[in-house]
Amino acid sequence: MTAATLSTPASRSGKPAGRPAGLVTRADERSYVRVLVVLDTTVLIVALLVGYVTRFGDDEPSGSDIPYVLVAPGLVLAWLISLKALGCYDDRVIGYGADEYRRVSSASLRLAGAIAIAGYIADVGVSRGFLGISFAVGTVGLEVARFAARKRLHRARSRGAGWSRKVLVVGDTAHVLELVHTLRREPYAGYHVVGACIPDALLAPVAQRLGDVPVVGSFRGIPEAATAIGADTVAVTASGELTAARLRRLGWQLEGTGVDLVVAPALTDVAGPRIHTRPVAGLPLIHVEAPEFRGARKLVKGFVDRFVSSLALALLLPLIAIIALAIKLDSRGPVLFRQVRVGRGGQEFGVFKFRTMVVNADALLAELAARNETDGLMFKMRDDPRVTRVGRLLRKWSLDELPQLVNVLLGQMSLVGPRPPLPSEVARYDGDVARRLLVKPGMTGLWQVSGRSDLSWEDGIRLDLYYVENWSLAADLTILWKTFGAVVNSRGAY
Repeated sequence: MTAATLSTPASRSGKPAGRPAGLVTRADERSYVRVLVVLDTTVLIVALLVGYVTRFGDDEPSGSDIPYVLVAPGLVLAWLISLKALGCYDDRVIGYGADEYRRVSSASLRLAGAIAIAGYIADVGVSRGFLGISFAVGTVGLEVARFAARKRLHRARSRGAGWSRKVLVVGDTAHVLELVHTLRREPYAGYHVVGACIPDALLAPVAQRLGDVPVVGSFRGIPEAATAIGADTVAVTASGELTAARLRRLGWQLEGTGVDLVVAPALTDVAGPRIHTRPVAGLPLIHVEAPEFRGARKLVKGFVDRFVSSLALALLLPLIAIIALAIKLDSRGPVLFRQVRVGRGGQEFGVFKFRTMVVNADALLAELAARNETDGLMFKMRDDPRVTRVGRLLRKWSLDELPQLVNVLLGQMSLVGPRPPLPSEVARYDGDVARRLLVKPGMTGLWQVSGRSDLSWEDGIRLDLYYVENWSLAADLTILWKTFGAVVNSRGAY
């Protein structure tokens, strides 16, 4: 252990430090839940009004004695109860991850099924058209409202505000620092580290810090340390002193305190669908499925790629023609730029892009190498003098990449995948980075929607490898949706 790692607070006795000021409290969490309830109620009222107006117009339902003025409030109440029953307001799922959206959809579909069955058995003549339209509009509206509320919460969390969990990290120093780094990599996830507990043997007689995280105690006083600093979550990471029996006793000690216990496994960057927990002899074994690089889902992905690319080329043909004319009028040289890239399995191919630089751009690269603004193997400059006037506009809105739809149609690329690397980059790949070549490169991907050129080389590789290991058709749709936002905001595009 170096002096740089541990430099300051917590005593050998394990007495925790005082409560840090300015942190978000449980009241903020309850406030956020109340906002969700109000949003959901508003959405449901609007959905029922849309269902009624669409089905009946301005007229009263003819030939029916159903009092819709009473049915509607009852349906709103039943819908809210269904959302509550399925944990749609549970603080463990709201604000991050896909489980919140799944629960909202499940609550709506289950209620719709229950009402349909009850109506059939009781022979109640509520209009099926009214119910069908209301549930369709309501389910979509709930998802959209949750998405909007979450985005606002994420922005607040990224600024250091908004409701977040206050986390006490427990483990040895190396694993504590690693977990802190992981949690801070995505501040919008809502896990704010407020302190750490380390083994007794590592405590110093003076106050200590792990980076900027105060050490507030040892393993002997974890519940007391959590209470003292106002933590509502204890995150346990690896340590030789935290045996199974000791961890079980910690769970017992935290019962009834309102403090959640989470265990961070050493396994990282593996998506939830690949992980299955199976209890064996009282031990929760984590089973990790192997990544899927072939099979039916790959065939479906290939079909979708070709279908969407052909449709997009047909629809965007007028825009492509306008861009080609603008490039020709702006500077000397060809309209298209063809560059050798490396695809799946190390196969080289020519990627197509609209030309955004002067014709001798490659010859000028050596002169600009010292001004590279990114680390790793790529070259990036915000104010690259080689970029033309039209080229800057095309890069800002990512329009220079439209010709890559031809590469997708030819099967050389996918709509979603890792960034297509240059042969010079691949020549310097190590064993881990080379796993990017197990799938087709994509026009867009996790790195594009997470900051593009603003990301470090290490973060870009991490995101690409995560996609390779955990790709799915649902994830592809999500990335495509986020790509529109990234393009509109021009994040990392230069």
